[in-house]
Amino acid sequence: MVSVRHSGIGMTSQRTRMRMIERLRAQGIADEVILSVMGAIPRHIFIEEALASRAYEDVSLPINYGQTISSPWIVARMSELLRANTSLGKVLEIGTGCGYQTAVLAQIAQKVFSIERIGPLLTRTRIRLQELQIRNIYLKHADGLLGLPEAGPFDGIIMTAVTTHVPHSLLEQLIVGGRMVFPKGTQKQNLCIIERNSQGYTETILEEVNFVPLLSGVIKK
Repeated sequence: MVSVRHSGIGMTSQRTRMRMIERLRAQGIADEVILSVMGAIPRHIFIEEALASRAYEDVSLPINYGQTISSPWIVARMSELLRANTSLGKVLEIGTGCGYQTAVLAQIAQKVFSIERIGPLLTRTRIRLQELQIRNIYLKHADGLLGLPEAGPFDGIIMTAVTTHVPHSLLEQLIVGGRMVFPKGTQKQNLCIIERNSQGYTETILEEVNFVPLLSGVIKK
């Protein structure tokens, strides 16, 4: 059973959530599966109580430890690109953060493996996802740049922080026919898709975005 925290009228109402979905549809999100999933997940419980009233606005918000929860449009867009109207088996998420993107992925994939480098953030997120009774998520405190080869290969990989370069060892954790969705760049950032095929990899560069940087190593406390 979901915790009743942040249960104020307005911010949690189904009407507020549906306004978010209508806005996403107007912004070009066409995957009705993604829209339905995001309409069902209570985004406000992933956000600090002081900011919960802004949960359904189309903005990214701070979640402590120098991290952010991506805007609804970014979550929808990256999920749509990853799903690509196909059935996803195993998905790897690099950067669990507050767990909102993770919860969305859990509804469109059979299994979600998610890596977070900041220990205290992962601890809080683990509790939150347990409250939602999501059973097909496997969380690990580790360096996301290494991926999770022991659990691969994956149908899809999603990276929720920006990088200038994707390690080949990470790309090798994709199945042939799989795809990775991630932000790439420095000052100027773009969403990118890398698809693995029998000949190698192809990259597609899409719209401009803005993400916090992907860092190596782990933080325990």
